[in-house]
Order: sequence, then C-alpha cells, then structure tokens
Amino acid sequence: MRFWRGVFLILLSMLAALAALAQRAPVHQSFDLRVPWMPEPVTVAGKTSLVYELHLTNEAQETLTIQRIEVIDEQQHVLAGLSGAALTAAIGRADRAKGDERLRMAPGMTAVAYLSVPLADASRVRLRHRVVYAGHADSDLIAEGGLVTPSSRSLLQLGPPLRGGPWVAIYDARWERGHRRVLYTTDGSVKVPGRFAIDWILLGPHGGFAKDKGELPKQWFGYAADVMAVADATVASTGEGIAEPATLAEGATHKVPLENAAGNYVALDLGDGRYAFYEHLKPGSIRVKTGQHVHRGEVIGQLGFTGESTGPHLHLHVSDANAPLAAEGLPYALKSFRVLGAYASIEDFAQGKPWTPTTPATSGEGFPAPLSVVDFGNSR
Repeated sequence: MRFWRGVFLILLSMLAALAALAQRAPVHQSFDLRVPWMPEPVTVAGKTSLVYELHLTNEAQETLTIQRIEVIDEQQHVLAGLSGAALTAAIGRADRAKGDERLRMAPGMTAVAYLSVPLADASRVRLRHRVVYAGHADSDLIAEGGLVTPSSRSLLQLGPPLRGGPWVAIYDARWERGHRRVLYTTDGSVKVPGRFAIDWILLGPHGGFAKDKGELPKQWFGYAADVMAVADATVASTGEGIAEPATLAEGATHKVPLENAAGNYVALDLGDGRYAFYEHLKPGSIRVKTGQHVHRGEVIGQLGFTGESTGPHLHLHVSDANAPLAAEGLPYALKSFRVLGAYASIEDFAQGKPWTPTTPATSGEGFPAPLSVVDFGNSR
C-alpha cells in the first residue's frame, strides 16, 4: 500500500511540474535599452522637462519593429508616450532611414529615441522605459529597462553672451540634423555635446540676417559683434588659427575636418564640472588665454565664420568636459533678456521674412524657446 501511495505522490508531483512548465511565460530576445547620460531638468518658456536620449539596440536574431515607447515612473504612471507619427519623428538612426523604416530594426541595429518628458520636480523620480514592439510572428511584445535617476543639482544661471539685439535663437530639438541629433563617438563612447546648443544670429530692423545677398561674411549684421563671458570663470582652453572662408559659397564647398568643426573657440570653466563653449569666432579676435580669470560681461572675442558653419553666428553650448566634441551637453538658464517675438518657422527666417513681434515685449529668464527673438540689452 505504501509503495502505491509513493508512486501516486511521485506521479502527482511530476504532473504539477509539467503544469508549471506549461504555464511559464514565453521569453523573447529583444532590445537592450540604455540612457548613456544622466538627464538634468531644463525650463523652456516656463515649462520644465527632461530632455535626453534612449538608445535601443536589437539583440534578437530577427527584425523587430518598434510600435510604442513609454516613459514610466516607479508607480507605473506613464509620464510620456510616443506612437504613430510622433514616434517616427522622435527616432534617429545612423543610416538616416526615412519614415516608418526607422522603426524596423535588423539584428544588431541601434536607434536613438529623442525624448522630452514633462516633469515639474525631478529630484525624487526614477524612470523606466517600456518599448512595445513586434517580431516576426508576434506583436505587442514588451521590453522594459533603461532605468535612470535624473540629476537634482541646481540649474546653471548665466548672463548674456552678446549685447543688444534683435538676436534669434536658432535651434529646434525636432530637426533631424540639428545640434541635439548630432552624435559624436571620438573617445570610445557616444556623446551629444550640442544637446542644448543655440546658434545666435543678429537680425536687421525689418528681419533678415544680412545686407544685400549676404554672400560675404562682413555683410551679415552680427559679424564681428563682441562676445561676452556669461559668468565669472576661468578660461579652460582656446582654439585658434582657423582661417575664414572669403565667401559663404567657398565655405559651403570646403570640407571641414572634424577636429576643426568648432572653428576658433573659447571654453570657460564655470565650476562644478560645467564648461561654456563659444565657437566659430572671428580669426584674431580672441582676447583671453588659458588659465586667465574673466568676469561676467567681459569681452572675450568676436562673432565670426570659422569651422563648420553655414553663416556667421555664435554657437554657444554648455557641457560636462573641456572638449568640443567628447562631452555631454548640459542645460542652463539665461538671465537678463527680453523676448521681442519669434519666427513661425526656420523657412521664414532663411527667406529673410519679418519675425512676429510679441506685444508687449516680455522679460525673459530660462532657456529661450526655439526661434525666439530676444534683446540682451547693452549693459556690460
């Protein structure tokens, strides 16, 4: 009797084990999800958000198609979600695939999702990323990962980099070849130095950025304008010796080596691991030397047309290392400027059309909105 009872128990346990195996959820090879940079909040036009990138690498042996990306907190609240046209627009790939083809990823392929997550208080938030995707035979599969805790250090407050105006802030995180979407891998790891870069271009009284056809650098309204230190700081490095093309046409046809992309530049050590970069400066205009201490409002050089540039402008960005390319771009806030108006589109600006004024002009503080037109005043 004991023998048969033992056999019965063994059979029962085997059946239970088989049932457990039958109920085990399917496992799929999918995406490796990473956030290489610890995001810091930025405030644009009064709204605070996290602006960063999610890198997705297909580690499966089949093509996977991204259907949706969600950013979730520890309570599983969805803070941001992308699907459809918004998802397609937010995805970038090194092969520059177009349209929905960006979402179809072959084995080993990496894509970058450019995210902007509204977040009033990032000091106590941990974020995860949920990717809904489809494989060869299955759809609505889910991968979660890319855990990140945003930085809680205070936002950097900077003074004006230029005098007067009207200056237009040329940038937009949605542009496929804009600063934010240009990745560099020059030191063994991918970086986005221009994540929060702005190209500042001076406008004429009635719009437009140059006299006549603007074929010569000196015809641009902002050419040779004084460039100023945005804070009391120490000069971390300078880069000089880059000549200026005689005409814009010459500049367009000349291939600039990557090491000369910044043109003549000045980097200021702002402290706390943050550096301000001023790029494309006029040849012979740099007034400071490495190690020199400068004061906020002090003239350090002049706006020019050197390096990789489509026209005279001041490129300004803040990063986490004394390197033009091998550094992560950091957010900051500008103080002491007035918002005069804005361009409706980059096409209107390029065609020399008038910008739309804000009536009355408003006091600005924070990170200027894309294509906003501002006046920095004339104080030192």
